[in-house]
Amino acid sequence: MADNTVQFDQPQEPEEIDARPLSGRFTKPFQSEFSRVVNVFSAVILLATIGTILWSSATFPKLDRIEAPDRALELMVSRMMEAQDGLHRAPVWQQRLTEWTLGSSEKERRQAIDWYRELAQATGDPLSKLRLAILQGEFGQKQDALDEAKTWQNLAAPMPLFGQWIEAAYGGPTVKAERVGELQAALAETLPAGWFYNSLAARLAQQAGDQVLLASVARQREVRGKWLQDRSERLMIFEIACLFIGSAVLLSLVWLRNRQTEALRVHVPGVPPPWSGGIGTAVLLRGGALGALITMVFLSFPPIEHASLRALAIPLANLPLLALAYIHLLKPTELDFRSGFGLHIDRATLSPLIGAVLAVIAAGLWGEWVMGRVAEWLDLANHWTEWFDPNLVWASGSALTVSLLEYVIFAPVFEELAFRGLLFAVLRRRFSFVPAALLSASIFALAHGYGLIGFVSVLWSGFLWAWIYEKTGSLIPGMIAHAVNNLLVSLTVMALLR
Repeated sequence: MADNTVQFDQPQEPEEIDARPLSGRFTKPFQSEFSRVVNVFSAVILLATIGTILWSSATFPKLDRIEAPDRALELMVSRMMEAQDGLHRAPVWQQRLTEWTLGSSEKERRQAIDWYRELAQATGDPLSKLRLAILQGEFGQKQDALDEAKTWQNLAAPMPLFGQWIEAAYGGPTVKAERVGELQAALAETLPAGWFYNSLAARLAQQAGDQVLLASVARQREVRGKWLQDRSERLMIFEIACLFIGSAVLLSLVWLRNRQTEALRVHVPGVPPPWSGGIGTAVLLRGGALGALITMVFLSFPPIEHASLRALAIPLANLPLLALAYIHLLKPTELDFRSGFGLHIDRATLSPLIGAVLAVIAAGLWGEWVMGRVAEWLDLANHWTEWFDPNLVWASGSALTVSLLEYVIFAPVFEELAFRGLLFAVLRRRFSFVPAALLSASIFALAHGYGLIGFVSVLWSGFLWAWIYEKTGSLIPGMIAHAVNNLLVSLTVMALLR
């Protein structure tokens, strides 16, 4: 092992590393012309897979990704608006802190209107049109809501009734109190309980002078808002704690940069790895192609009813890549997964590993904050279907457990092994850190199939996890930071919507 250790304080030239006697043990299984054909065929499969992901992301209707988009959006917007109601009753410092971390409430309202406008146009659903009009009436677009409601009078039921509700609620005191009471009774029988019902009921009660109903709606809003605010507050406190503690670690690393360049190093070989870049590329192509085929097999079947079987999708898809990596990369260098990727913790390395995790989590949160402010300034937003996960919102307890296992355990472990431990490491054989990290993180982000903001967010995360692997020589900090990131996203969705 001592003869094969890469010296990190010296520039690494791929030709010099590959020329070592050990490299001869790498090339034997991959020297034939047939092997080159296999590599090309594997590359075609991977390119076709990524192309399919990008094509689907660009052309497949986003609303079709959710089985019941009307139900999902009603839940999402209702909870968002109820959370805003709760925030308005919170102390001023808490309101400002929430706005600093999450962005303005005004942006959320504009997004909700845009989302409902899209849903109403795509589906023609009467309730979606009504909810869009309620949002417009509540948030500064009353005339738009009233103009739209007038066009409903000559349509089939229930649109005329919906139009009467909107005109009575937002058109001023032009409807008799008796008629408002009749409309209120019909509303209670038609619209499910929630923010939309409460908003329209409060407007009608105000028109009719029904103080009892107004007080009842106000109590419901207060209870719902406080419940959601309490749930989100705990998450916000945890994120802020990670942000400030991790930021202190980041500042200490900057201070140590010129004094102790290897302050975070806990394991060798790290990157660049001691195996051939060419063989590493062949392993990535072949293992990745087999994993893509396995994933397509899983996706081609109807949704798996047994949660325990669905949990095997990620491990099975990554098994060929890891097996090839062990046979052709780790074993010839007398390494295993534990020693090859620094997958162990002892007392001597515990402190720098904790510091590395906190630093990269803080850097990730700062990056998300900056991206949020830039996106708000440019008036950009993720489509709501990108982060609405039915398994986190509606699934049974067992299915929810499997989803959390996938997001918080399997995805961080296997994605870090594949994208940082192998892809980034192989790229570091030929490139310096920045291009290798950016290229590997770009492929990582493309594989997720998100829109622009989602792509940039995943790119930033992938870059940070490559950076911490470079600095520590261990995948553990990246795995933990990846797991914490996925856990925070999952808990945020569950706190708001479940």
